[in-house]
Amino acid sequence: QVQLQESGPGLVKPSQTLSLTCTVSGGSITTNWYFWSWIRQPPGKGLEWIGYMAFDGRTYYSPSLKSRTSISRDTSKNQFTLQLWSVTPEDTAVYYCAREDLGHVNDYWGQGTQVTVSS
Repeated sequence: QVQLQESGPGLVKPSQTLSLTCTVSGGSITTNWYFWSWIRQPPGKGLEWIGYMAFDGRTYYSPSLKSRTSISRDTSKNQFTLQLWSVTPEDTAVYYCAREDLGHVNDYWGQGTQVTVSS
């Protein structure tokens, strides 16, 4: 059973960098053909895909967020990390990490973590 757990600060000031880590257990982030995603849901809105780190280390980002997003990983800890810089209150959301398969199905999710951007 794969489990994902997000961690990071719940409050970030405008213009600063949001940094969240997803710790994965029950499966390796280097296992072939899986993609490790970050997804968010702003209050009152739908889910927004941010980007992913593939099993082989490739990354792909949403075009709307690409200019200020980075996803990295630590294979020794089986973790992957989201950084979103120059945040504004519009980045306030519940942030999820999830596993995506080749069929583009997110089959495992973290519980989500609330991040509020406010001074």
